Amino acid sequence: MADSHQEIEKIKMRLDKLESQMTFLHRSLGITTNEAPAWNASPEIIEMVQRGDKIEAIKAFREQTGASLKDAKNFIESIK
Repeated sequence: MADSHQEIEKIKMRLDKLESQMTFLHRSLGITTNEAPAWNASPEIIEMVQRGDKIEAIKAFREQTGASLKDAKNFIESIK
C-alpha cells in the first residue's frame, strides 16, 4: 500500500510540473487563459524555504516549473 501511495504522489508532482510548464509556454507564446498558474512547492523546496535557503529554493522552483524569476520569487516569498 505504501508503494502505491508513493507512486501516486510522484505522479501528482509530475502532473503539477507539466501544468506549470504549460502555463509558462502559454505565457511565452502570448496565449491567454482564464486560470492562474496552479503552482505547488515540492517537499524539497519547502524544506529549502524552512532552512532559509530562499535563493536555492527559487532556483529549484524555476527548474521544476519553468516559472520566470519574478514569478518564482513571488511564489517562494509567499511560502511561510
